[in-house]
Amino acid sequence: MFSFFKKKKEENVEQAEVTKEIETLENSTLNDEAYANPVEIKEEENQNLEKQEILEEKKSFLSRALEKTFASIKNVVPQKKEKISFDDIEELLIEADMEYEIIEKAMNGLPDEITRKQLRHRLVMLFEHAPKVDLSNLPKPFVRLIIGVNGAGKTTTIAKLANKCKKEGKSVILGAGDTFRAAAIEQLSTWANKLDVPIIKTKQGHDSSAVAFDTISAAIARNIDNVIIDTAGRLQTQTNLNNELKKIVKVCSKAMNDAPHQKLMILDGTQGNTAIAQAKAFNEMIGIDGIIVTKLDGTAKGGALFSISNQLELPIFYVGIGEKQDDLIEFSPENFVDSLLDEIYTPEEK
Repeated sequence: MFSFFKKKKEENVEQAEVTKEIETLENSTLNDEAYANPVEIKEEENQNLEKQEILEEKKSFLSRALEKTFASIKNVVPQKKEKISFDDIEELLIEADMEYEIIEKAMNGLPDEITRKQLRHRLVMLFEHAPKVDLSNLPKPFVRLIIGVNGAGKTTTIAKLANKCKKEGKSVILGAGDTFRAAAIEQLSTWANKLDVPIIKTKQGHDSSAVAFDTISAAIARNIDNVIIDTAGRLQTQTNLNNELKKIVKVCSKAMNDAPHQKLMILDGTQGNTAIAQAKAFNEMIGIDGIIVTKLDGTAKGGALFSISNQLELPIFYVGIGEKQDDLIEFSPENFVDSLLDEIYTPEEK
């Protein structure tokens, strides 16, 4: 009997030693996994840091563009608060040129004292009607037709888009399709020379749809990635010019199937909500795929972006924040809303 207990005790000791060895091996494996490739961990940390820096840079650009809008809303809420009254929020959104119908939609059911989180959720929701656009698998060449009235900043925006393509390592060709004004052809040619990109152009008064066809054909022949075609700065009430625009769209599809792949409307940010009527008319005429808002730095009407996106149910792709070739940033509803709320709310506790 004694030998039985002694044997059992020896088995328990052996089992304990085996268990200890397994635990040691497991811990060693975990440590090996944790420190298996410190280079990869460091790279991941660097990538996260880089993403954060890019996000902060975009927010700072947007903040610069919205300085006048911030100044107007600070008249209503001069000091940052944790909670802001319903009436004050309503007033500052009116000051920022958001349409009252949109304000009512955003604030319906909110309490008398509104937190940042509550307001943020409602404001970001105003952009949710715009369709999501997948730009991950673009055709080559990718053809964009740029539309807008005179003075909206169309030609300068085309130059900014071309500059962005080049920075991304993509080739680009411009088409001077605004043959209605000689100055438009000269201005775009000047930008093409400055950016060192090819341009297809003709003389004032010549057929703009022929310019569009030749530009796309040249891009195909030269294996160019992007085509950006200017159009006359027409008003939606000018019948002849609008018929010409419809013709350009048809001719683009003859030069390349499904072209133009994007029809972008340039809206002057200083016009605020009055620009919406223009965009609606063009959208009904040829179908607009997205919006670029210019001159955002020169207006206190930044709140109009809510109305533009919500009423048109179109995505805002970019905002222009100056006259230089780099003064174009991708629009993010979240960054836009956060930039506004940073001006009126105290920082949230993390």
